[in-house]
Amino acid sequence: MSSFSTAMSEKLQCSICLDVFTDPVSTPCGHNFCKICLKKCWDNSENYSCPNCRETFKQRPELKINTTLRDLVDEHKKKTEDKQPEVLCDICEEVKLKAVKSCLVCQSSYCKTHLGRHLTVTGLQKHKLIDPVNNLQDYICQKHERPLELFCRDDQTCVCLICTVTDHKNHNFVSVKEESEEKKIKLLKTQTDLQQKIQDRIEKIEDINILGELKRRNTEKEKAASVEIFTDLIRSIERCQSDLMKMMEEKQKAAEKQDEDLIKDLEQEITELKRRNTELEKITNTEDHLHLIQIHSSICRPLNIKNWPEISMKSHVSVEEIRRSLTQLQETLHEKLCQAVLNRMQEYAVDVTLDPNTAHPYLILSDDNKQVIDGNVWRELPDNPKRFTMYHIVLGNEGFSSGRFYYEVQVKGKTGWVIGVARESVNRKGEITLTPDDGFWTVFLNNENEYRANADPSVSLSLKVKPQKVGVFVDYEEGLVSFYDVESRSHIYSFTDQSFNEKLYPYFNPCDNENGINSAPLIITHIFCMSETCNII
Repeated sequence: MSSFSTAMSEKLQCSICLDVFTDPVSTPCGHNFCKICLKKCWDNSENYSCPNCRETFKQRPELKINTTLRDLVDEHKKKTEDKQPEVLCDICEEVKLKAVKSCLVCQSSYCKTHLGRHLTVTGLQKHKLIDPVNNLQDYICQKHERPLELFCRDDQTCVCLICTVTDHKNHNFVSVKEESEEKKIKLLKTQTDLQQKIQDRIEKIEDINILGELKRRNTEKEKAASVEIFTDLIRSIERCQSDLMKMMEEKQKAAEKQDEDLIKDLEQEITELKRRNTELEKITNTEDHLHLIQIHSSICRPLNIKNWPEISMKSHVSVEEIRRSLTQLQETLHEKLCQAVLNRMQEYAVDVTLDPNTAHPYLILSDDNKQVIDGNVWRELPDNPKRFTMYHIVLGNEGFSSGRFYYEVQVKGKTGWVIGVARESVNRKGEITLTPDDGFWTVFLNNENEYRANADPSVSLSLKVKPQKVGVFVDYEEGLVSFYDVESRSHIYSFTDQSFNEKLYPYFNPCDNENGINSAPLIITHIFCMSETCNII
């Protein structure tokens, strides 16, 4: 086949079955497939998209045969078939007719007329006839010039009868036909496997498209929620700024009123002082000594004036007051942002229950599998592979291998606890280290006030208030595990950029009873999401 014909065959090839089109149909995006291939692809999917460019269609397109492309395919097939060289009769002398059979013994091809003797002559009837071929030498043993009728399984090659008693003596033989049938079965199985692999990959493409669409929708939802959160925060900032400006204006007006009153009092005292000064000028210039003595006591009486302090240019609104207002604003915004984040996480709340089959024999679970305490007594329990036998651990019933989930645990009254998530394959019988490398993402309380995150190395946590209820949020795809103080709406710690490749289970350890000091239970609480019932601001 010429390079042009090969290139044309590739262009007329369905990308699903990898063969030349059969009943070609076109998608709205312009790509072409076999009708049966595309139909099978869409029948096994809830979403209709192009296997080539992944464009998704809202409704399933009606598939109509592309007649122009079909005619082109038919013409190409015809040309390809026509180019196969004809096998001509070796006996015809002048005009050679088309051969109908080739004889492996005679090593010649015969037309219908010249084949007659092979069908009637007893000796020739035993000859091996096959469909006509031009390359008869490929069917003949080059060493013994006999038909290749047998297959040597020891040497994996075709041989003639003479070969079986010479070069391949005592080898394992079967007829070429039998070996061909077996190989055909294997090829059919291989073809079936290939078709299944093709279908698996088509389905994988559909899964990727569906997951991509879900991610896109989640992203749009989160973008809208983020816009709403920050819009509310901006409003809060503007409101706080307005309140601060109003306070400063009110203080300024009060200060101006105070200044006006001070000026009025000062002007009154100036008038009084001037009047007294005029009287003093008159009396000091008089020659009436008796009169001076008589009015001396009255003119020298103390004036009713204030002892005015030094006037300064001090601002009526201090920098410290502004700083306090800004600090209060910052705390308010932080609280509102944490509340908004927590509300978003609570939307992914799941119903977590404890799995008794994983619980250490010291642990006692409530009837509803929502609470766990350390009973301080070893109980005889079946030692199944899921049970922890060295540490006081119990896992949640359900594992998660995708998406996001959130749950809350009451830790009130406890002096020690460990909470988080663990991967399914963690060691349950021997020594462990609570680190991400060993499959644990946890935070813990020790000695009543010592909080740490079990990273590698562990991280000391400085918390303003003692958590009474802890929220745990996991984003599987993002590799994120976050912990929150639910009541104070504050962030405790986050493991980021983690890599998850198996199921994650909620993890609980109520820690040692400590002779009753740490006897309070860990309680998986019901989550009331506020995001739909209250405003952030």
